[in-house]
Amino acid sequence: MGLVERYPVRYTVEDWKHWQGDWELVEGIPYAIALPRPINQITLIKLGHLLYSTLKDCEDCKVAGELDWYISYDTVIRPDLMVLCGEIPERVESPPQMVIEIVSPSSRHMDEGLKFELCEREKVKYFVLVYPDEKYVKVFELFDGRYREKFDGVFNFNDCKVEINFEEVLL
Repeated sequence: MGLVERYPVRYTVEDWKHWQGDWELVEGIPYAIALPRPINQITLIKLGHLLYSTLKDCEDCKVAGELDWYISYDTVIRPDLMVLCGEIPERVESPPQMVIEIVSPSSRHMDEGLKFELCEREKVKYFVLVYPDEKYVKVFELFDGRYREKFDGVFNFNDCKVEINFEEVLL
């Protein structure tokens, strides 16, 4: 066993607040946020517009891009997009209704693994992975504490039922 394994360093959100650059912190372990690629940024803007347009009649819900979600004293992540319902606080501390991650080769492991499990554990109702390079989307819905893949485009946000066709943004 190496020194790093024998003497693990764990950070808190208080430490994280003072760091330069863009970082996420999961259970005390820092992860650098990769610079976005042009295809990811274009997809992000299109998705944000699609969600904004779709949710315009759901007065209780809003789409937010690249906001920090403070989960605990040692965990804070920055999803690409979130759907937040109810009163929108200055600092997001409650689980969003939906988390959307735009997957790139450098973020695949983090998005499909760590963030998937974290959002499932924190009971985020919908988790969406968007693959702009491959031009497909995977949508998951929480059932009995576990994510199951969802194959229709119907979503319920606090008594507001909407239909979202994520594939529109990949055309």
